[in-house]
Amino acid sequence: MKKLLTMVSVFALAGMSTVSAFAQEEAAAVEEALGGAPMHEVLKQKFIEGGVEWMSPLLLCLILGLAIVIERIIYLNLSSVNTKKLLAKVEDALKNGGVEAAKEVCRNTRGPVASIFYQGLDRASEGIDVVEKSVVAYGSVQSGQLESGLSWIALFIALAPMLGFMGTVVGMISAFDSIAAAGDINPALVAGGIKIALLTTVGGLIVAVILQLFYNYLVAKIDSLVIAMEDASISLIDILTKFLKK
Repeated sequence: MKKLLTMVSVFALAGMSTVSAFAQEEAAAVEEALGGAPMHEVLKQKFIEGGVEWMSPLLLCLILGLAIVIERIIYLNLSSVNTKKLLAKVEDALKNGGVEAAKEVCRNTRGPVASIFYQGLDRASEGIDVVEKSVVAYGSVQSGQLESGLSWIALFIALAPMLGFMGTVVGMISAFDSIAAAGDINPALVAGGIKIALLTTVGGLIVAVILQLFYNYLVAKIDSLVIAMEDASISLIDILTKFLKK
């Protein structure tokens, strides 16, 4: 058994050393491909080579899109609340202090769920049917506020590749104009136009991919919040129904 464990340890160490050596070789290859320059310097150089007039709109789409993403992430995180604890507090307040005490709990709690609860409690005296309609209507308003800004992110996701492809078309036109002017197909003449075409395409796709990842995250976050709002609203109506019957 000791011999077996020793052999396993030797093979494991050998495998780890092999993986480590492979990783070092890959890192060295990447560094060599970049010419030993820092990543930000390489990106800056490619930005200039792609043409400022075409890369600047792509950079603007990325900056504006990320600004909206950051704002939405902060807003959605602040909108998140433990609905079970809130329901327990509202139920205890109803039992001990009535509707006004429950409304005070909702006033002191941030998030759309507390706002929906407040609207429902504010119309508790008008009957459970009115409460239900109020909760549904205000829930739609809160859902709209959660989704605010997503249309702009979707616009930038669609716009970035289009701008990149436009730069591609312009670059190819420039390359063919150079061929027509020279009357000869010389690689040196068309290299500049083709390079602009490729760089703008890559830039547009990179911007779209980055924003698409954040967009999907935001959509998933909003869906989870909406589901929590709907579930909590149903529970509130049940609690109010029991309270009003008493």
